[in-house]
Amino acid sequence: MVDTSSEQAPAKRKCLGADCGKDAGDLRCPTCLKLGIQDSYFCLQDCFKRNWSTHKSAHQAQNGSASTGGLYNPFPTYSFHSFHGAIRPVYPLSPMRTVPKSIGHPDWAVTGIPVGERRLSRTKILTLDAKGQEAMRKACRLAREVLDITAAELKPGITTDYLDQICHDATVVRKSYPSPLNYNHFPKSLCTSVNEVICHGIPDQRILLDGDIINLDISLYHEGYHADLNETYYVGERAKADADTVRVIETTRECLDKAIEIVKPGTPIRDFGKVIEKHAKSRGCRIVSAWGGMTITDYVFLWTGHGINTEFHPPPWIPHYAKNKAVGICKPGMTFTIEPILALGNPKEVYWPDQWTNVTVDGKRSAQFGAYKYFGRLLCYANVHVEHTLLVTETGVEVLTAGNENSPGGPIPMPTTSNGAEAGSTQA
Repeated sequence: MVDTSSEQAPAKRKCLGADCGKDAGDLRCPTCLKLGIQDSYFCLQDCFKRNWSTHKSAHQAQNGSASTGGLYNPFPTYSFHSFHGAIRPVYPLSPMRTVPKSIGHPDWAVTGIPVGERRLSRTKILTLDAKGQEAMRKACRLAREVLDITAAELKPGITTDYLDQICHDATVVRKSYPSPLNYNHFPKSLCTSVNEVICHGIPDQRILLDGDIINLDISLYHEGYHADLNETYYVGERAKADADTVRVIETTRECLDKAIEIVKPGTPIRDFGKVIEKHAKSRGCRIVSAWGGMTITDYVFLWTGHGINTEFHPPPWIPHYAKNKAVGICKPGMTFTIEPILALGNPKEVYWPDQWTNVTVDGKRSAQFGAYKYFGRLLCYANVHVEHTLLVTETGVEVLTAGNENSPGGPIPMPTTSNGAEAGSTQA
């Protein structure tokens, strides 16, 4: 049972229950007390029992003994409890996966440094000819296949490292290189961002639970061209029953769709953020406006939508908030991503010591979807964070990373209040 006899929980401390979000009482995990783990508070005994299967990983991480399979917290001095989210890293990481030499490798595959990308002009935007556009279509089709294969494995009880293995193998069998692998020394082939993790979560030994949400961010390099997309998924059925979780995921999905609708030659790049922020606010969600500014090396990348082609992250940069100062207009042959990230609470973020994992400061859930655009026909890709790769055509946009009727995931109905109004909606 939870210990109720020790010191009172500090004011405004949140319950560690992954499916909770309520204020904590003075109930503390007795095993955590024995191991010296601080700030292990829960709201009720039932909540503690319900979250035991996940919470006990903190005990395993603390002692790292053979009896727990050697799992451990890689950052024992980092004050995770300074923030209210329940997600923790569970190491060891599996060894970095390999790609056959017969498959084309990007320039960072060995050194970890994207040399070509760093030499790019910050203002010159590449437009692709017909051959380049076809190459992008092929790369993006393969990336969508890899995402769907990986997402089909989602269920409670698996680890995010298992998903990384699935993604890596599916990429390699398509004679492609997983673009994240060793990019600025990222150690995995996939980004897995669970619950309050905003982006760039590193796959590890944490087990997914019924009620989690997870963003799968897939990128691959095929015959000289990159593709990039991501979607946010519900794990199990419990998350679909939570009104706030559904609201932030489905609103993010809608924000991406609304931004894609205005893509065509002549559209100012700054206009996407205005459309996204207006809809997010109407649903009571907040934009994560400058997510993931990288601090590894002197190369700083503001996590917005971005160009993509023979380089992974070239111009243009596409902010997802209103009143931004992005320059340029859409032109036929441009390929780029739109990938809004929305949060339920405080949109500010903080890094874990791995310098990749980016989480909300208040521990509330975030969502992202993304897409690559080719201006022409409409194809869609999503992630909460949601992202598609898009191609600007002569008449509009083509969503190169669009899913199909067999793709896992997809929208579910927005929750409604007792009077029939959509939950969280406000007057525009």
